[in-house]
Amino acid sequence: MERTEAMTDPALETKATGNDVAMAFDEFMTAFEAFKAENEVRLQEMEQRMSVDVLTSDKLERINRALDANKRRVDELSVKAARPPMGHDGTERKTSTNQMQHKSAFHRYVRSGETGALRELEGKALSVGSDPDGGYLIPDETEATVNRALKDISPIRAIAGIRQVSGSVYKRPFAITGPETGWVGETAPRTQTNTPTLAELSFPTMELYAMPAATASLLDDSAVNIDEWLAEEVRIAFAEQEGTAFVVGDGVNKPKGFLDYTTVDNASWTWGNVGTVATGVAGAFPAADPSDVLVDLIYSVRSGYRGNAHFVMNRSTQAEIRKMKDADGSYLWQPAARPGEPSTLMGFPVAESEDMPDIAANSHSVAFGDFRRGYLIVDRVGIRVLRDPYSAKPYVLFYTTKRVGGGIQDFEAIKLLKFGI
Repeated sequence: MERTEAMTDPALETKATGNDVAMAFDEFMTAFEAFKAENEVRLQEMEQRMSVDVLTSDKLERINRALDANKRRVDELSVKAARPPMGHDGTERKTSTNQMQHKSAFHRYVRSGETGALRELEGKALSVGSDPDGGYLIPDETEATVNRALKDISPIRAIAGIRQVSGSVYKRPFAITGPETGWVGETAPRTQTNTPTLAELSFPTMELYAMPAATASLLDDSAVNIDEWLAEEVRIAFAEQEGTAFVVGDGVNKPKGFLDYTTVDNASWTWGNVGTVATGVAGAFPAADPSDVLVDLIYSVRSGYRGNAHFVMNRSTQAEIRKMKDADGSYLWQPAARPGEPSTLMGFPVAESEDMPDIAANSHSVAFGDFRRGYLIVDRVGIRVLRDPYSAKPYVLFYTTKRVGGGIQDFEAIKLLKFGI
């Protein structure tokens, strides 16, 4: 039977079952056991010959890639299995009359281009996020679905602090110096203390856009859930662009990534800079006791930040660290105990971001710290859609925009591992 466009639409994709997740997780654990067995062969060859057979190295790398692929498959299925249906956050929620009217009007706009009902609703609401020349606000439920999907697939958004604002800039004051304090006797005179010195961090929001396309037959098909279709189409594009900006963005028309700030050796760290710990070897871990530099990185972060700390690195760096053992012969990297949970390194969860650099001379390929306190993502309320049936006929384009900003808000909370001296 010929598959129709609606049947292959992502909005109609079936939800992953618990059995799918369990089977994928079993395959992942089997791959990890195969990896450990082959790595033992590699270590024995190094001890006996002071070198590793090429076939052993190639086989280990193939297993490593399979392990990464299995992990991504488990994560994807776990997200699908946990994803609530449209309009729900895991529990029943009543929809107001205004929300229902907005949703109905938005569907008519997307399917046929009718704008009258949307103009009237947004005019009554005096919405600051609406601009008929730049598009119309999507329903609240659809916006929540997009944001939830972004958090599921964007590694930095999943661990960072998030604020929603209605304006274009979020400003956060912080104290450079605190008020003077001290001990005093019960009846002793109290001297006047100095007031704290305050400064201000500013996080402007920048416009991020995606432009999914649809055919007239898809828009005419009543079986297609327009909200889910739009959310599915834009979430990947938004997540990829955001993920890159949060790591390496230069702050020009995009968020400022945590790797774009000035770095200094952690021994001479000052506010406004990001502290680094050096491996002592250009482009590599030390040959002897390589895990020691990871310990140094962990303890470069103050104890108050370590309770919610994460490692952040890309797949290539994680594959290198996956081979390391501690003095007792236990692997430093451990797979997740259950599907949907992150892998751990020395007891701390690992967030895998492909925007982190590969290991190279003087690269900052591993980050560690409390990103919820250290890095702030600012979302402006409202996602807008502008329907364009003319630019790419016979397809209908949907110019979808959201405003997002980001930057470091606490320079003590995040440290970097520098692969150099």
